Amino acid sequence: MKPVVAIVGRPNVGKSTLYNRLVGRQSAIVSDIAGTTRDRVISEVEWGDRTFILVDTGGLDLFPETDLWRQVKAQIDLAIADADVIIMLVDAATGATAADADAADLLRRTVKPVVLAANKSDNQERSFSAVEFYELGLGDPTPISAYHNIGVDDLMTRVVDLFPEGIEAPEPEADLKLAIVGRTNVGKSALLNAITDSDRAIVSPVPGTTRDTLDTLVQRGDRSVLLIDTAGIRRRGKIGLGIEHYSVLRSLRAIDRADVAIVLTDASELGTSQDAHVASYVLEAYKGLVLAVNKWDLAKKVELTREKATDIIRTRFAFARYAPICFTSALRQTGLDGLLDTAEAVYSEWTKSVPRYDLSRTVMNAVSEPPPSPMGGRSLRIYSVSQDQTGPPTFTFYVNRSDMVHFSYRRYLENRIRAAYDFKGSPLRMHFKGRGES
Repeated sequence: MKPVVAIVGRPNVGKSTLYNRLVGRQSAIVSDIAGTTRDRVISEVEWGDRTFILVDTGGLDLFPETDLWRQVKAQIDLAIADADVIIMLVDAATGATAADADAADLLRRTVKPVVLAANKSDNQERSFSAVEFYELGLGDPTPISAYHNIGVDDLMTRVVDLFPEGIEAPEPEADLKLAIVGRTNVGKSALLNAITDSDRAIVSPVPGTTRDTLDTLVQRGDRSVLLIDTAGIRRRGKIGLGIEHYSVLRSLRAIDRADVAIVLTDASELGTSQDAHVASYVLEAYKGLVLAVNKWDLAKKVELTREKATDIIRTRFAFARYAPICFTSALRQTGLDGLLDTAEAVYSEWTKSVPRYDLSRTVMNAVSEPPPSPMGGRSLRIYSVSQDQTGPPTFTFYVNRSDMVHFSYRRYLENRIRAAYDFKGSPLRMHFKGRGES
C-alpha cells in the first residue's frame, strides 16, 4: 500500500501552495484568505522512485468554537490517523504562534513521524529565523518556500526517509483481487452480502454507512477471489467534511490494492457525473474495469431496458468504451455469477501478453494506413514496439521524437491494438520513447 503523507498546520501558512508544488498542478485553491481550504484534497504523487498519497487539509485552528472549525478539525484528526508521515507547516514570516504550539502538542501525542517545515523562508533572514521553531518540540525545522520552490527537495528527502518499509499487514492470497467501488448508497455492501450470502458488511439505506474497506475471501471453483468493499466516493466538489471525505482516501487505497474494480451504479440514477468520476479513479490507477448497473429490479419502474441502459452508459462513459457492462440486483440476488465471471475475464485480459512479432506486425500495419500527419515539416516515425509488462498491459513505442505523438494518434494506435487483441475491460499503458530519451 502506498504511504500517506498529510500536510497540516494553522490557516494561511501555505499548505495548499505546498500541496500544489508537490502534485505539480493547481489542485487545491490557493488564496490569501485564511481558511480557504476546508475540505481535504487527495492526490497520488511520484517523488523520485517513490509513490505516495498526499493529503491537504484545512487549517488547524484550535481556538474558534464554530461548527465549521470543529468539522475542519475533525477531518484533520482523521487525516492524521491514517497518515504514515505528517508535514507540520509553519510560517517563517510570522514566527511561532500559540496556535502552532497547540497544533504541535496535538501532533506529539499522535506518535506519528512529523517533519517540521518553516514555509515562506524566501530570503536569508527568514531562513535563519526558522530556528525559533525548535521551541515546538518537533525537531529540526526545514526552511522552505513552497511558492518559490526553495528547500522542497530537502523537505521531501526527510519525508521519504520516514516512509514505512513494506506493507502494514500481509495481503491475503487470492487469484483475483476485486474492489467494489461507487458513489454512496448504490448498494455496494448489499452486493457484497449477496455474493457471499452472509451479513459480512453492514447494509443500511443511509449513505456512507461503510467507512472502512472490508475484505472477504470467497472461493469460486478452483479460484479464490478477494472482495474489497469500500465506502462510497462522491465527486470532489460534493465530498462532505469529516468521515465521508476520509472514506475517499480509503476507497483510493482499495482501488490501489485491487486487480479489477467493479464501478457500481444505480439503475434509478444511471450514469451520473459522480459515477464517471469514480470510474476515472480506476482508470488513473490502470486497473481492470467492470461497469455494473445495480438495483436492476427497479428497471421496469424507471422504464429502462438493457438496450436503453447500455446506450446511456456508453454515452456517459465514452472514455471507457472498452469496459463490459453487467446488470445485477443485490436484493433479488440476480446477475451475480455473470458479474464475477466478467470480472475474471477482465483480469485475464489485464494480465494478457501479446507475442512481440505479432504485436509489431499489427502496429506497423496501423502506421502504414494512414501514416502520422507531418508536424512542422517533420513526420513521426515508429521504429518498433514491445509489450513490457502485464497487469496493466504496458507498451513502449520506439520513435524518432516522442513530442510529436499527438493524443489523437495515440488513441488511434490504442484502438488498433484493441481491434486486434481485445483487452476488454483493461486500460492500456502506452509509452513513447524517442532517440536518446530515458
